[in-house]
Amino acid sequence: MANNKLKHLAIIMDGNGRWAENRGLKRVEGHKKGAEVVRDITTYASNHHSIETLTLYAFSSENWKRPRLEIEFLMKLLDNWLKNELETYHKHSIRFQAIGDISKFSKKLQKRIYDTQEATKNNKGLIQVLALNYGARYEIVDTINRLIKDNIEISEDNISTHLQTPYSDIDLLIRTSGEERISNFLLWQLSYSEIFFTQTLWPDFNPQELEYIIENFKNRKRRFGAIF
Repeated sequence: MANNKLKHLAIIMDGNGRWAENRGLKRVEGHKKGAEVVRDITTYASNHHSIETLTLYAFSSENWKRPRLEIEFLMKLLDNWLKNELETYHKHSIRFQAIGDISKFSKKLQKRIYDTQEATKNNKGLIQVLALNYGARYEIVDTINRLIKDNIEISEDNISTHLQTPYSDIDLLIRTSGEERISNFLLWQLSYSEIFFTQTLWPDFNPQELEYIIENFKNRKRRFGAIF
């Protein structure tokens, strides 16, 4: 029986808006509830015996197409969340890292992101990565352009180590809400990942369901192209 070790977990957090609409609430209420779930799942992962990195798709480069007021709310929510979560990061020795093109954000939000990274850089536990204004195609092209500029050979190893997420390939990707696609998320790092789609909307996702999925992952046969 397989017993896979889960080191790098990635999650596409989907379904906040539908969760709110199903309850007759404004979409922003779903985002508020979803932020609480981020805390619960991050805390669970920080206490898990094998998870080293948790990468969460928080805001894609395509999300700018959403209504202006919703985007403004999301930016404010992120700023407040980082400010309020600093205590949680230190309590569980979590190191925060952002990936994506955050230059598109306000100077205030950029500073909050940089300050949180700096404040947690010496924490030795879980690495929590938030993908913010992130698109995998852009990340790959940008990485290759930087390698060319620095006269570094274009190879799989060099691309892997120069991506914004050089922590390791993804072992398990989870997407909530019933959608079954990866939406331009970590395309390079997902090459041999196990993928699990759940019907649960993100605000209803909890550590108990995550634990169930991890048990399922442990028993999958990961062949990496081989036959055994």
